[in-house]
Amino acid sequence: MYYPYLRGKQFELILLRENAGLLAKSSMHPIIEPVRDNFSSLERTIDALNQKDVDFALIINPQAGNVQVEESKILSDLIDEKYSDRDNLYLGYIMHPDSDISALASIMEKYHNHKFSIIHYGFNDSKELSDLTNDADNISHNIFIDGYAGKLYQKIVKKSEAKNILIRDGFKQKKKNALYPEKEHFSDLHLTYEDEGMNGFGDFLIVGDVYSETGGPAYAVAIHLTYIDRNSYNDMFIRHFLSDKNDSRTDTGGKFLEALAKLVEEVHRENGFIYPSKACEEFSSLLQKKHFPGLGYVKKLSMQHHLELMSNYIEEKYELLS
Repeated sequence: MYYPYLRGKQFELILLRENAGLLAKSSMHPIIEPVRDNFSSLERTIDALNQKDVDFALIINPQAGNVQVEESKILSDLIDEKYSDRDNLYLGYIMHPDSDISALASIMEKYHNHKFSIIHYGFNDSKELSDLTNDADNISHNIFIDGYAGKLYQKIVKKSEAKNILIRDGFKQKKKNALYPEKEHFSDLHLTYEDEGMNGFGDFLIVGDVYSETGGPAYAVAIHLTYIDRNSYNDMFIRHFLSDKNDSRTDTGGKFLEALAKLVEEVHRENGFIYPSKACEEFSSLLQKKHFPGLGYVKKLSMQHHLELMSNYIEEKYELLS
């Protein structure tokens, strides 16, 4: 049902390793786009997912990253040498505006015993792609990135035998943290994906689709938490907890504690909407200790909260259906 899309940065991979059991329990199907050609951390993550038998897609022709990881290296080092027999691993292939249909045809023929997830990310020739995939029996998923695959395109390339998934970026990234509003809409796709003719849905968590390697001290610190508003028909929103100080790049730890205090107050507010996740418990513990673990770790906790929120939503939905 839920297909989170993650780039293979350090904390994203740690997040998947630490939450492999949660992913398995809720039948979540992560999509991983490698951005590092050192595969040691990625392999540990794949091993953790395999141990829990989590279905996941590994993109073999990544497009993100300052230096794109070579398709041949992923295939030789990971698929051929280590994970060729894994039934829970799907080969993800991005079809972007400059994709060559013959390259996809060649790789699908060479790896005909593997299941493929096609990520539709701006490719334009829907008829040519449909002609190819209609003759293929190893297409398991059509994963459409909202905004890069129109309704007509989707209609032409959809396959009744494949699961059709729509991924929408709910995170509206701002140039400066100080520009985030207190709250804003995140996504209703968890409620409407079936109306879109899809078998599942996904997002880029609280990171967003825009990939960046940059980081470092910011004028303001922002912590992002998604939540489901029970008074708005279970629509999903996101809260942005901002530091008060935003006039310099100094004292990142102090700014984090300012934002964290607001987050913890909201989490414990009576009749509030923030799901009491384990990530929120850790946020509360950090405030009690007055400890700043680094912005990367903070982002990981926000992503973990989102996974826990989605897991709880999926459990509640299945309970209502049963």
